[in-house]
Amino acid sequence: MIITQQKSPEDVLKYIPEGEKVFIIGCGECSTTCQTGGEAEILKMKEILEKSGRKVTGSVIPDAPCVAAQLKTAMAKNIKAIKESDSILALTCGLGAQSIKENDRTKKAIHIGCDTLFMGATDVKNDFVEFCSACGDCVLELTAAICPITRCPKNLMNGPCGGQDKGKCEVDKERDCAWIMIYKELKERDKLHLLKELRPPKDYSKTTKPRKRNMSA
Repeated sequence: MIITQQKSPEDVLKYIPEGEKVFIIGCGECSTTCQTGGEAEILKMKEILEKSGRKVTGSVIPDAPCVAAQLKTAMAKNIKAIKESDSILALTCGLGAQSIKENDRTKKAIHIGCDTLFMGATDVKNDFVEFCSACGDCVLELTAAICPITRCPKNLMNGPCGGQDKGKCEVDKERDCAWIMIYKELKERDKLHLLKELRPPKDYSKTTKPRKRNMSA
């Protein structure tokens, strides 16, 4: 899931001139879950825009605006309202906003309503937590499904640093050391031999951006 937080009304209005006609696009998946681009948030943003002298021509919430086919279908059904607008406000992650830009045949200006934070999941407290950095060279098989690239502030790949204290991270005393967690999990599963395997240096070339996966091959 892509975790987002909505920009402040002041930040949104700063780039939308008074009198501008805006069409709002939300997201039925990640942004709805994060409460940044679902139905309630769109209605609240509509109220903010209209009270500040802007006009909202309409809105739509594609299931996943980052999926071109779903976005195109949703926009086609609202093409009249989109054409009547001067711009589009994206209450989505950065992927969704850029997908709107690439798939909007009316070529409207795109305003950004959310900050994209990270790719994450919910923990036991139902908080959103970053667990994966999408590095392109996954080592989870060897680290008991605990990502050291993401969960260790130093991105260490060969075990804990000298700063860990009683299993806690020196960067944040409330945070469990990722490598102590990995060690304990591997020990419990009788897989400590995985820590003894010689591995080549991590291939950081796989993180060279922008990345693309060819699905036509």
